[in-house]
Amino acid sequence: MQRVLVIGPCGAGKSTLATRLAGRLKLPLFHMDQLNWQPGWTESSKDEIAAKLHNIVITDRWLIDGTYGGTLAPRLERADTVVYLDFPINLCIRRLLKRIWTYRGHSRPDMTADCPERFDLAFLFYVVRWNSGPRLRLEQGLIGHENKIIRLRNPVELKRWMDSLAAVA
Repeated sequence: MQRVLVIGPCGAGKSTLATRLAGRLKLPLFHMDQLNWQPGWTESSKDEIAAKLHNIVITDRWLIDGTYGGTLAPRLERADTVVYLDFPINLCIRRLLKRIWTYRGHSRPDMTADCPERFDLAFLFYVVRWNSGPRLRLEQGLIGHENKIIRLRNPVELKRWMDSLAAVA
């Protein structure tokens, strides 16, 4: 695993896993939220994100966390491993609400500075509707890359997989 993507719904724990996995694999870590958001919750342009990602994915070693469907194709082309946290949405919503409460008014470690965590009803609805929209688009984008995907369906499977990595390291 030299070029790794960590994807899945919001609240699944992508950034937490990415941080642990990057440390274990000694890979440079890039968070899509940091690449996308500028201070004050200002979104980068598609061209800016594409340029940033190009400079990362052309290198030999990286770990990128975040689904961001509009940027998935070039990342998938270069990735050798895709860890897909395909967790139940009710779990993701609980984790998302806990994250909002824990970091309220402060920027998360995996987020750009001056992007304080806040409750956003539209974002919550996006997550609630994950299985009927974003997930379908993600699954479509993954076609042809099935041999790279490690699909983990719950935290128990994730723990077993992480433990198996420790056993071979």
